[in-house]
Amino acid sequence: MTRATRRLEHAGQPDLFGEAPVAAIEGLRYESGFLSREEEAGLLRIVQALPLKEMRYKEYTARRRGTSFGGSYDFDTNRLKPGAPLPEALHPLRAKAAAWAGMAPEELTHMLIAEYRPGTPLGWHRDVPDFEDIIGVSLQDDAVMQFRPYVRGAPASGPATLEFLIEPRSVYLLRGPARWEWQHAIAPTKALRYSITLRTRRLSRT
Repeated sequence: MTRATRRLEHAGQPDLFGEAPVAAIEGLRYESGFLSREEEAGLLRIVQALPLKEMRYKEYTARRRGTSFGGSYDFDTNRLKPGAPLPEALHPLRAKAAAWAGMAPEELTHMLIAEYRPGTPLGWHRDVPDFEDIIGVSLQDDAVMQFRPYVRGAPASGPATLEFLIEPRSVYLLRGPARWEWQHAIAPTKALRYSITLRTRRLSRT
């Protein structure tokens, strides 16, 4: 089993996980070494200079801080509001991520930058329904990404079915079943980490 993957073995659970995350979940793609160390250093200078704020979800204030471009989601009204345009300094990352995912850069209309200080988790969720494909880029430190099948009405906490290590300078894609049929979470981080999440707009919300 590779360093970037780890299977969770619960009593009576089938062996869901092989040598790569792609083997476990349709529509999940992961690649380490997406960024060079020089590219990572340049992005860290950009994101650490941004005015990051604690992120709110209705009455809950998360431990992670962040900012977004191309739209701001209002969790009180469940609507995507207009947001600041993507800074030109982040256009090269968007172009590189788009090429990796096989799409035009302009299709990635939204970017979320988040800071995970030590001990910061991200709870179980699917991304809001205004978005379709999800691309995540990791900076500075590892994170453990967890997955479990999405069940409408299921409790907000519970065990993971599988998990894998997201390495610094790596990229992942959630598309199709990985995007809509699974929930994901981030286990509490061990050290300071940043994530850059890029999203395409969903054409309809059916």
